[in-house]
Amino acid sequence: MSRTIAIIGLGYVGLPLAAAFLEKQYSVIGIDLDQDKIRSLKRGQSYIADVADEVIENAVQQGRLSVSNDFSNIKSAECIIICVPTPLTKEHVPDLSFLTDAAKSLKDHLQPDQLVTLESSTYPGTTREVLLPLLEQSGLTTGKNLFIGFSPERVDPGNEEFPLTGIPKIVSGVTENCANRTEQLYQTVFSKVIKVSSTDTAEMTKLLENTFRFVNISFINEFAVLCDKLNINVWEVVEAASSKPFGYTAFYPGPGIGGHCIPVDPHYLQWKTQQIGGSSSFIELSSRINESMPAYVLSKVKEAIGHDELKGRRILVLGVTFKKNVADVRGSSSIELIRLLVREGAKVLYYDPYIKELDIEGVALQSTQASESEFRLADCVIIATDHRELPLLEVLEYSRLVFDTRNATAGLAGKAKVIVLGGGRIDQA
Repeated sequence: MSRTIAIIGLGYVGLPLAAAFLEKQYSVIGIDLDQDKIRSLKRGQSYIADVADEVIENAVQQGRLSVSNDFSNIKSAECIIICVPTPLTKEHVPDLSFLTDAAKSLKDHLQPDQLVTLESSTYPGTTREVLLPLLEQSGLTTGKNLFIGFSPERVDPGNEEFPLTGIPKIVSGVTENCANRTEQLYQTVFSKVIKVSSTDTAEMTKLLENTFRFVNISFINEFAVLCDKLNINVWEVVEAASSKPFGYTAFYPGPGIGGHCIPVDPHYLQWKTQQIGGSSSFIELSSRINESMPAYVLSKVKEAIGHDELKGRRILVLGVTFKKNVADVRGSSSIELIRLLVREGAKVLYYDPYIKELDIEGVALQSTQASESEFRLADCVIIATDHRELPLLEVLEYSRLVFDTRNATAGLAGKAKVIVLGGGRIDQA
C-alpha cells in the first residue's frame, strides 16, 4: 500500500519535492491556492523545468497525485510538508504571513500522530516560536501525538549536476521523537540524511549556506569593480586562483544578485540578530554592494557607448532570469538593469528563451528575436544572463558593441567591440 504525504505550496520547492516522493512510490496530496497551478497539474503538466510532465501525468493517471486548495484533504497523510514562500516586506523584515496562514488552515484538520515539517527558509526559532503554537491550537501535544520538524530546502533550479535527492538532507525536530520521525521519513527518499540537534540549528544552517554565497558574491562583485579600475581582468584572476586545491572557492561577478533565497535569507538573519541587540556588518555591506551593481553596469555601458545620456539609444538585453538556463525572474538583477535603462530614456528590448513577457513599471515588454537585424540595430547588446541558447557567435559577428556581464564571450571572436564586466580597460576590443 502506498504511503501518503501532503505538500503545502507547489512552487519551486514544493513541486520538485512532490516529484521526489512520487518517484519513491508515495502518494502525494498537493495543496496550493494558485488555481492556475492546480489546473496545470490536473492536466498532467508541470510548470517547473526540473519536473518532467511525464512524472506529473503518470502520477495523476495512477491516482497517486491529487491537487486542490482544500486543506481538509491532509487528514489521510502521515506527514504534511510546508513549502510556502517566506519573502521580505518592503521594509526588509521577515514576512511569515504565508506560513502563519498555512498553519492556521492546517490546525483544524490535523490528526493524531501526524508529522508536520517545515522546509521554508526562515530565521532561527521560527519552528518553535511561530509554527508550534499555531499547530498546538489543534489540541494535540508536540512530541506525544503531534510531531514537528524542520528540514531546510536545498533546491537549486536548473542544476543538472546535483539532483534533489542526491543533495544531503538536513533534518531536525522540536523534540527527539519529532527529530526521529523526520529523519525516518526523509531517509526513504534522500540518499543521505543528516540529523542536527535542534530546529534552531537547522534553520541557522540554511541561513549560513545562503549568507556565505551572498557575502562572497558581493565580494567578487566589488573585486570586479577594483579590477576594472586597475585594468586587470577579474576572470583571469579567478581562473588562476582556482588552481589552488585548498583554501579557495571560486565565485564569479555579474550584474547583481537574484533568486528567492540568496537576496532574502541574509536579511532574515540580520533581522533576528537585531532582535537580540546585535548586527552584521558583512550583511549590511554586502547588500549595498550587490544592490549597486546594476547601476555600475549602467555606468559602464554609458562609458562604452561614449555618451552620458542613453535617451533614444537602442539597447538589447540578452537574458533576464536571475541565473542561466532557468525560467525564473525572482529578484533578477537583469530586470533591475532594464528598469534603470528605461528610466534613462533608452529604447530597451530583450531576448530570453524562457521569459516571453515582462512588466517593467507597468509597461509590457515582449521578448524579441535573437536575430541578425536586432543585433545590427542595437547601439549596445548587453549579455545579462548567459543562457546556453544565446547565439553568441551571431551576437559577436553582427553587433557593434557588446557589454558582457558574464564573460560568456570568452574565447570567441567576431567583428563587435566587446567590453567585459571586470575585464579591465573600457577601450579593449
